[in-house]
Formats: sequence, structure tokens, C-alpha cells
Amino acid sequence: MRDFLATFPIGVRYMVLSALGFAFMAASVKMVSGYGIPLFEIVAVRALVSLVISYADIKRKGISVWGNNKPLLIARGTVGAFALMCVYYAVTTLPLAESTILQYLHPVFTAILALLFLKEKAQRSTLICIAFCITGLIAIVQPDFLFGRESTLPEFSVLMAILGAFGSAVAYVIVKKLSKTEDSSVVIFYFPFVALPISLFMLGDGFVMPELWPACLLVLIGIFTQVGQVGLTKAMQTEEAGKATAYAYVQIIFSVTLGWLLFDEIPSSWTWIGGSLIVIGAFINMYGSKIFTAFNKAKA
Repeated sequence: MRDFLATFPIGVRYMVLSALGFAFMAASVKMVSGYGIPLFEIVAVRALVSLVISYADIKRKGISVWGNNKPLLIARGTVGAFALMCVYYAVTTLPLAESTILQYLHPVFTAILALLFLKEKAQRSTLICIAFCITGLIAIVQPDFLFGRESTLPEFSVLMAILGAFGSAVAYVIVKKLSKTEDSSVVIFYFPFVALPISLFMLGDGFVMPELWPACLLVLIGIFTQVGQVGLTKAMQTEEAGKATAYAYVQIIFSVTLGWLLFDEIPSSWTWIGGSLIVIGAFINMYGSKIFTAFNKAKA
């Protein structure tokens, strides 16, 4: 087994580990919400567990916990906190497969942000990606003004999933910039460091004392999230990260499997169609420019 894993680049292995961690995290969030635990309490406990693990990792490395670019680190933590709340709300109110697929709209948001704020040139592959992702979103949501019937998914939950994907895109851009000056453990630490006080403030006096099994699930959420964060950050800091990004979409397979096994959820045909379009769009965005360049050279 070890020899088989060694055949994959290190960035790919980290990204698959990240996808597996996030898939189990989402399943745990959905499961614990069924015990009446408030959303902000789930976020707070997840942040607390990750904060302890991250702090211990930083101390193990013997580096400063505060990092170099504090404003950008705080911005990453703030954006990540609110994106996480949106994602968790979507997970608790949508089928696991649909909430995961909608979360993977973040490549189209990343592309749009790059066009608007980084002044990057609009490439053909990016425009095709946007078109595929929007079409896939419409196929999954099936808005009544286009399909002539009420959507099978709650609109507010879909909106929260989309906002979560947008926040993830913003956080991705920030993390990519921070990876040049900050240790991965510091970047990870600031996420729960900012998310914990925000979630506790929003929770107010709504705390619910969990019983043993929900308490275990809450701890597992923090552990699985930490696994996902470490895998993602490590993957982006390797030279193979560009290739590894494609493997993040294996989380959809993990989530579909967990949704079927744990919650008896079977994705509809429209979900499969829309999810396929979103994944195809993301792959075109990653590799389209190389394909078009090779095709033009072949024509010449």
C-alpha cells in the first residue's frame, strides 16, 4: 500500500487526504446537527479543537505563533470563519452530495476575483469554466422561473452554499499569497484563532450541553477539519499543487458515498448532471489554456 501511494506526487497525496478529511467533517456536522446542537456552537467547538492542535503544532516547530503579515492573516481568519458558517448551514440543511458540489463552485469565483481585482486577462478557458459552472448550478438548483416548478432544494440553503463557496475562493487567494511569507501552521492557526471569538459572540446564550455521542462528534469535526486544512495548505505549498488541485474533487465521491451510507441520500440525475458540468468546468479552467496552446501549435 505504501509503495502504491508513493507513485503519486506528494501534492496529490496531501490533496486527497484533505478531501477525505473535509468529507468526514461534513458528515459529522450533518450528524451532530440532528441532536439539536446550534450551528454557531458547532463552529465554536470546531475552532477550539483546531486552535489547540494548531498551537501545539506551532510550538513543536519552535516558531512564532503570530506570523509576519498579521493584517492579512486576520483577514484570512475572518473570511474563513464566515465562509465556514455558510458551509455548515448548507451541510445541515441540504443533502451531503448537493452541499459538497455547490461548495466546489469556488473555482469560478476565484476566476472572477482574479479578473476584477488582480486584473488578469480573461482567458478562453476561464470563460468556458464560468459558463459550465453556471449551467451546472442551474441544473442542480432548478429554479422555478426556468423549470416551471418549485425547486426541490431550499433556496436559502443554496444561497448559503454559494456564499460559502465565494468565501472559500477569497480565502484561497489570501492563503496563496500568505504561503510565500508564512509557515503553513501559522496560516492554519489564525483560522480558528479568529473564528472562535466570532462564533461565541454569535452563539450568545444559545449554548446546548451535548451528551456523550454528540460531544464526540463535535471533537471529530475539529479533528477532521484540521486534517483537511493541513492537507490543503501543504498541497498548495508544493510544486505539484497545480496538478493536485484536480484531485480535490474526489471529495464529491467521498461525500456521495457517506451520504448514501449514513443518511440514505441518493443524488438525483440532475445533481449528477450539474455536478459533472461543474467539475468539467473546473478542469477546463485548470488545463484548458495548455490544451488550446497545443491545439494552435498543431494547426500551425
